[in-house]
Amino acid sequence: MTRGPAALPRRHVLTLPTIPGAVRVARQTAEMTFSDWGISLAHPAVGPALLVLSELVTNSVRHAAVLSPQTTITYAAGEDTLAFAVHDRHPYRPPLCGPVAAGGDGGGLATVTELVLGLGGTAVVRPDADGNGKSVWITLPLQRAARERRERT
Repeated sequence: MTRGPAALPRRHVLTLPTIPGAVRVARQTAEMTFSDWGISLAHPAVGPALLVLSELVTNSVRHAAVLSPQTTITYAAGEDTLAFAVHDRHPYRPPLCGPVAAGGDGGGLATVTELVLGLGGTAVVRPDADGNGKSVWITLPLQRAARERRERT
């Protein structure tokens, strides 16, 4: 069962300037962090997780930089769960489903939603308490993805 991010014992937080280079650094940090936690980069959930992470950080760089000079990525994991959040201080909260996410205006978010749901995970946009920012939390089950890969082979 996938637990919420607050229940996950392993955490790493990275704050970066909201510039194009942040995408590469966020992804490299994810790879190093996951490896340090014993999550193989060959695990079937990791490739999609890195793609989703890259898309979310890219969205912050493209759309939030003017109001959010920094982007914070929180990586978290438990025995059977991998999670991460991308936080910026732009007040707009994009829908992760519906016409904007599925249509031409939100193609990247449609990919995010499709990948996450396909792996049995969740994607949630959480507003900051003051309404002037948000975090997009992605939670992926590790055991299910590994089991489904074994079943296909």
